[in-house]
Amino acid sequence: MLIAIPLGIAIGLSLGALGGGGSILTVPALVYVLAQDARTATTSSLVIVGLTSSLALVPHARAGRVRFTQGLLFGLLGTAGSLAGSALSGSVRPSNLLTAFAALMLLVAALIIRRAHSARRDLGLAIDPTVEPMLTLRPFTCACPRVAKVVVTATAIGLLTGFFGVGGGFALVPALVLALGFPMPVAVGTSLLVIAVNSATALAARLGSGGGHLDWALIGVFTVAAVAGSLVGGKVVGRANPRHLTLTFAGLLVLVALYIGARSLGVVIG
Repeated sequence: MLIAIPLGIAIGLSLGALGGGGSILTVPALVYVLAQDARTATTSSLVIVGLTSSLALVPHARAGRVRFTQGLLFGLLGTAGSLAGSALSGSVRPSNLLTAFAALMLLVAALIIRRAHSARRDLGLAIDPTVEPMLTLRPFTCACPRVAKVVVTATAIGLLTGFFGVGGGFALVPALVLALGFPMPVAVGTSLLVIAVNSATALAARLGSGGGHLDWALIGVFTVAAVAGSLVGGKVVGRANPRHLTLTFAGLLVLVALYIGARSLGVVIG
């Protein structure tokens, strides 16, 4: 229980400051530090990430950085992916699930580093707060390619949420910036709403099919610590250098991914 407190705070800090990303560390923390099996850890992660994201919304919403209509619609579009990912996760061996998770973390780290190096260009595309969200369609017009892009992106993120028990914020923020034209601070805030919706959908599917034996006391302590960290992270986002923050986080992801890969491959070989 005591170990869960600093882990939760650290993950909450990242979730609040980056609008996601920190949730991808929840599963390895539950597996390798708190000794849960992979299936239970990914289900527990959905509870922790969903509750933390919901409460982390508060400071962003008060600051006007959450677009609720577009966020809810984006989350609902990912429902099919969440359900499919949850069903698929139950058919995969725990060791293979962790190996795939390590690969996902390396991919995320690469995307984060790329995004950090192209931050000025991306921000230049999204600094105008008057840009009309692409989900808002005018009568008698069809923005079919744009709508298709949004649907595919939302479904893919839902699939990741259901399969790995992660929020998908690492993909959500750039998707909201580039696909919907959101300013970066608004993308960070809105992504928390989408994460909460995706997590709730995937959790319902997991519990319906048996998501492992959940330690609710541990989840509660972890979640409270994560919420506290996320509230602090929500204030950090306006003060810290985003590029330094994301590059540090990417480096941490690489280290954790290599550790998970080594451990899970060792299980497979053995």
